[in-house]
Amino acid sequence: MRELKNGTKIIGVDTGYGNIKTANTVTPTGLIEYDTPPIFSGNILEYNGKYYRFGETHKEFIADKTADEDFYILTLMAVARELKRSRIYNADVYLAEGLPLTWVRVQRDKFRAYLMRNKSVDFKFTDKDFHINFVGCSIYPQGYPAVIERIDELKGANMLADIGSGTINILYINNKKPIESKSWTEKLGVNQCAVRIENALMDNFGIKIDRSITDSFLKHGTADICAEYLERMNKIAAEYTTEIFETLYKYEYDPSLMRLWITGGGGRLIKYFGKYSVDRVTIIDDICAAAKGLEYIADAWLRRGTNI
Repeated sequence: MRELKNGTKIIGVDTGYGNIKTANTVTPTGLIEYDTPPIFSGNILEYNGKYYRFGETHKEFIADKTADEDFYILTLMAVARELKRSRIYNADVYLAEGLPLTWVRVQRDKFRAYLMRNKSVDFKFTDKDFHINFVGCSIYPQGYPAVIERIDELKGANMLADIGSGTINILYINNKKPIESKSWTEKLGVNQCAVRIENALMDNFGIKIDRSITDSFLKHGTADICAEYLERMNKIAAEYTTEIFETLYKYEYDPSLMRLWITGGGGRLIKYFGKYSVDRVTIIDDICAAAKGLEYIADAWLRRGTNI
């Protein structure tokens, strides 16, 4: 969270399909709606007479984030979690969010209107009352914000691969400048790897593995399960990382001519199971890097008196 001179809080919200991130918080994107207060307390948001629990599942991929109410509710929760860290419950907030690279031009205005539908919002989160005035919102391309604070290192030819849960965003950055004409979005996110693992265990061993085990494996590169199952999971993950690099080669990635920067949760899989040159590939481990970068860009633009 950043703050302008007038007290407005700039909050970057990285709305992924697996996790929604702010500069200091990470929450799985699944949410469950209740008409009455849930039995168990926890990450509960109360808004418009409904109750929402977060963090127990992940949201399925949809090409239009405005297709349902989920990302709006998730954004309220993310803002509340970030403010709550500083014990702030009444604030003017400027949102900085992202969309996949090739969706930004078409969906930016619609997504901004979706997020800004209510200029003032009252809700309760974890039994705390929040009053938020949304004073503005900028939408930026995903991926690029995660490297913006290291942009001086991106000299010469670079390829950025932002591997999220639903998509992989690919962008050329040459001599510190993003090349819009060389940007692509592919539906090859980490969730596809998770589904392949679960299907393989069902097909080969007749077992249904809980998603929490799969998520732990993808996060840590191992799991507390029998060696036979783990071996199969390792094989699928390695095949997935190979497919990632095949996709990059399709867009003319050449490790001898350019450096590769990998961001997003998929970077962990590349680190654990990928075959690459550590001298030519940089993996940004900070899962909150994009949210921090969104705040950095919005802050710079607002101080110049502009926004996008």
